[in-house]
Amino acid sequence: MHSLKHPGYAEEALWTLGLMTGTALDGAVDAALLRSDGERIAELGPWGLFPYSAEERVTLAEAINDARQWNFVGPEPGSFRPAEQVLTDIHAQAITRLLDQAGMKPADIHCAGLHGLTVLHQAPKGGQRGRTRQLGDGAALARRVGMPVIHDFRSNDVGAGGQGAPLAPVYHAALLAFSGIAPPAAVLNLGGVANITCWDGATESLAAFDTGPANGPINEWVERLGLGIMDRDGALARAGQVDEARLAHWLAHEFFAAPFPKSLDRYDFNADLAKGLSAADGAASLTALSAAGIQRAFDHLPTRPATLILCGGGRKNPALVAEITARTGARIMQAEEVGWRGDAIEAEAFAFLAARSLRQLPLSFPGTTGVTAPLSGGCLSLPGQGIPAHA
Repeated sequence: MHSLKHPGYAEEALWTLGLMTGTALDGAVDAALLRSDGERIAELGPWGLFPYSAEERVTLAEAINDARQWNFVGPEPGSFRPAEQVLTDIHAQAITRLLDQAGMKPADIHCAGLHGLTVLHQAPKGGQRGRTRQLGDGAALARRVGMPVIHDFRSNDVGAGGQGAPLAPVYHAALLAFSGIAPPAAVLNLGGVANITCWDGATESLAAFDTGPANGPINEWVERLGLGIMDRDGALARAGQVDEARLAHWLAHEFFAAPFPKSLDRYDFNADLAKGLSAADGAASLTALSAAGIQRAFDHLPTRPATLILCGGGRKNPALVAEITARTGARIMQAEEVGWRGDAIEAEAFAFLAARSLRQLPLSFPGTTGVTAPLSGGCLSLPGQGIPAHA
């Protein structure tokens, strides 16, 4: 829970708090404090993973499943509202606990950045704009915790024809600069979906995109078989064999050949791919798919990275890390090896994006989401306000 400061940074930087609930539904809210001006990082503050209950997880999973059936057609599913109530509860608890641990109060925080839970995401296709839905009631959370909340980070980008994802790359660039890591450098986030950021030293020329599935299908496969909610330590995958013929068939999907920018929904690739395989072979094959997608992504990057810095929950899966190493040939470094907090990075990113949103700085760029020009986004909800406004 310690802080990391940048020496000599200007004192006008403000504290913001970021919140992330991943589509892998790994049972915890990620929350982190960050001091910045939305351009440079002054201090990485305390952070934590704050578990939610199995019952709350069931409510969230039901909303995700219903969203897939809804598919943006007709009224939104009734399960969305109870899921948003759960999200308000678990995020409010995470904020309270983090501030208590940090010895801070809501008045010390300029605003919170709420990513919400992505229940459905459709990338632009065939000239049609994409669509995205994150559950998370920013106004309710602002009232509950007594601080301003920035939320709905993706809609402005999608409305302008962008992919709506990934949004973390501008933070990855700031984090690389904060750590003194010389460009070119690449960051690979392994969540429900994998995404990569390639940084050449300039924010405006960031290259970033979703590479394919990561933990999502693996976790779904393990849970479907009643073996837990994730392949802990990659044990199941390491006991199996990769079905290379099936893997080659999966990799023929048009997504892997498409140039970036590109993005995925968590369920564009799912555990159904492994039907008919043994438990271990299914886990091994889905793990290999994640790594092979990253291998294909290297072919699209303007500069092939020699080093990949891993963050996100998937970095803790030795089987996945071994597959990525074998298939890319890159030097793999864990986030912790460069002084980062690997479980905090996505939450830190939304604290950073909240600060950028308040200053109307761009969150997305032509090389990250495909918008025609750098674009800001997010909505601001104040504690005494019922209707959010664009930040």
